[in-house]
Amino acid sequence: MKLSIAIVGLPNVGKSTLFKALTNQNVNIANYPFATIDPNVGVVPVPDERLKKLAKLSNSKKIVPAVVEFYDIAGLVKGANKGEGLGNQFLSHIRECQAIVVVLRVFQNAEIIHVENSVDPVRDLEIINTELILKDLETVEKRLAKAEGEAHSASSGQARTGTQQATLDYDALQKIKVAFDAGKPLAAFAATDASYSHILENMRIREMNLLTAKKQIYLLNGAESDVPDELKKKIRELGGDYMVADLSKSTGIPELIKKAYDVLGLMSFLTTGEEETRAWTIERGTKAPQAAGVIHTDFEKKFIRAEVVNWQKLVEAAAHSASSGQAQGAWNAAKQKGQIRLEGKDYMMQEGDVIVVRHG
Repeated sequence: MKLSIAIVGLPNVGKSTLFKALTNQNVNIANYPFATIDPNVGVVPVPDERLKKLAKLSNSKKIVPAVVEFYDIAGLVKGANKGEGLGNQFLSHIRECQAIVVVLRVFQNAEIIHVENSVDPVRDLEIINTELILKDLETVEKRLAKAEGEAHSASSGQARTGTQQATLDYDALQKIKVAFDAGKPLAAFAATDASYSHILENMRIREMNLLTAKKQIYLLNGAESDVPDELKKKIRELGGDYMVADLSKSTGIPELIKKAYDVLGLMSFLTTGEEETRAWTIERGTKAPQAAGVIHTDFEKKFIRAEVVNWQKLVEAAAHSASSGQAQGAWNAAKQKGQIRLEGKDYMMQEGDVIVVRHG
């Protein structure tokens, strides 16, 4: 499972600075709007101190961390849906992303141009969400017209199959449109209204990849003292999460990735051996067979059981083993201490589990 995150914001708020700090790629950073036109894409390893420790005890040939894919797109401006700036067509580049980092400028610096001629992060947040909503509205209205026709045919007896689904789709899309008319992202409604949460779990709605249905992390570029209380209140009202980072000093990068994992309900489990030590990303609540399937699809189909140990317990067992530097030696030492557990198909994976999959 590869985590992908879009970086969205107005021009000149620090998006490309963030992308460069994350990826070490040489991207165009300039003190004028629309320095980024084509999307920048970079793959970033997830910081994980556990991997080196496990690789050392296993004498692994390589370390394979979990990764996050970041998309840095052009800056949005007010009226982008009407063609202002670079328009909003480039938002299609981030349809497949699982989350959006909204970069808001809170720092004051007269030498750095602001496209709205003043620093007002609450206003900027509303501009961004409005443009995302209007982009989604284009998608919903097209689908709504089709669903309305299908639902009408169903009610008039012209269609024999899919009648219930057509009506459900139409009702769901109408409710989504109500949310857009209220000027809030879908994720904000889903955070407080179970009916919206249920709609967003509908596979046919999920396939639309609506931008405002994605979880948002607000990255406030500046110092904590620059953040107005009104902004914090607004973010809470939207059911969002935020972090403060001074991007001019490249701070907050590991924290951003950790925040993304928390917001999206993700975690990592680990495998280790002489060939490699690797981190695997799964959703919290994933059971052992499905986790095994992330390693290889056959492992899920032919899953028998998993041998499981917490990574710290394995490292501690290895420290007292005469066979340090060998994965099997550490594993046997942990077994002798009774720390290796045999888990079946109903076992729910825990953060930091190290596993060996037994399969047919």
